[in-house]
Amino acid sequence: MDTRKIRKLIELVKETGIGELEVTSGDESVRISCQTSFPAPAALMQPVAAAPLAAAAPAATNGPEPAAAPVHDGHQLKSPMVGTAYLAPTPGAKPFVSVGQHIEVGDTLCLIEAMKMFNKIEADVAGVLSARLVENGTPVEYDQPLFIIDTGE
Repeated sequence: MDTRKIRKLIELVKETGIGELEVTSGDESVRISCQTSFPAPAALMQPVAAAPLAAAAPAATNGPEPAAAPVHDGHQLKSPMVGTAYLAPTPGAKPFVSVGQHIEVGDTLCLIEAMKMFNKIEADVAGVLSARLVENGTPVEYDQPLFIIDTGE
């Protein structure tokens, strides 16, 4: 098998986050395994517990905070696809939205990269962003809650 093809397969495994890929072509076969870090799902859960604290504080913190009972009052904006969530348009840039900010229908809340395409995730209701449930650059699943929006109802 051509080394360029193998390199492309390795890049594909790294970018998509799949654990293992096996390709057979004729009498040749290649298996690529990638060790993924299992603490990542726990890291996704920390922002949920920290959401009430982030709403009270003007600046969000990136460090771990004490666990509290998650509050999910309000409208949940869920991921329409599997991919990687980005909270800002470019690395180091200001996030699209902040917890406590008033948002309108159509406001961009984040981007989800899927298959090398960046997809805008827009607010489907107006209200106040009460919680951000994902961190920048983290993988997201289909139908995973991303944000909680307090619609005032």
